[in-house]
Amino acid sequence: MSLPQLSTDRTARVGLLAGWGDYPRLVAAALQAEGAEVFAIGVRGHVSAGLQDHCHSYREIGIARLGAAIRFWRRHGVSSAIMAGKIHKLALFRRGSWLQHLPDWETLRTFAPHWITRTEDRRDDTLVHALIGSFERHGIHFRPATDFLPELLVTAGPIVGRLSAAQKQDVDFAWQHAKQLGALDVGQTVVVKGRAVLALEAIEGTDQCIKRAGELCPQGGFTVVKVAKPQQDMRFDVPTIGLGTMQTIADAGGAVLAVEAGRTIVIDQPALEKFGRRHKVKVFGHLDADQKAQPRAA
Repeated sequence: MSLPQLSTDRTARVGLLAGWGDYPRLVAAALQAEGAEVFAIGVRGHVSAGLQDHCHSYREIGIARLGAAIRFWRRHGVSSAIMAGKIHKLALFRRGSWLQHLPDWETLRTFAPHWITRTEDRRDDTLVHALIGSFERHGIHFRPATDFLPELLVTAGPIVGRLSAAQKQDVDFAWQHAKQLGALDVGQTVVVKGRAVLALEAIEGTDQCIKRAGELCPQGGFTVVKVAKPQQDMRFDVPTIGLGTMQTIADAGGAVLAVEAGRTIVIDQPALEKFGRRHKVKVFGHLDADQKAQPRAA
């Protein structure tokens, strides 16, 4: 794998905005292996251990300290950056959250239309585009993290086990609902059984959606479908699965996990496959009709 050209410097300086999970660590390690200098900003309360081991310079910053993040990258001459790992906005809806996080001036200026004057909405895409826009005003531009780790994208077809006819029907049924949910920028996961919707994802996230389905359907055997949004910006919030997702499905009694091939990241696929076989959770990389009709790249 060769590192995409990010600058005219002999050694690329890459900013990494690191959210939740192992994905940021894998991205940092891949960049480091290719000779890039990684200047990582870890979002406090999100970052997994070990990320800093793969960084030229690392700083952990609170979720509302946007100005500090910009100054850190500008001080180190970073003009190209990537975002990896989900940033949970649920904490911002808790009582007293803004007092707890003490937003700086750049954060207030950027998000005042969403949280103070309320002239803009608070959907995920809206908030992240506002975030990226703030960095761009200071000469820092984001690109997709999958440019650096394309091998982590899920391939089409069976990954663990083979779907039954009924399970295929459930996947197709849930797929349409998940795409509509994503188009509204509400969530990206739908849980079904027997072509009946058990749970839809909203702000609580995929794991809580799956757990709720398990509570509503204690006999288990349901299907979890997770998709990219029709308008998915691959620079951020790309659907991601790993052992944590599989453990949640197994604990809740689920039988199938179907995700969108080519637009979903899988973390440690060998471990995921081993877990799926042991716990009898099938995994499938799905393509919709439009994707299947597109010619393959040479």
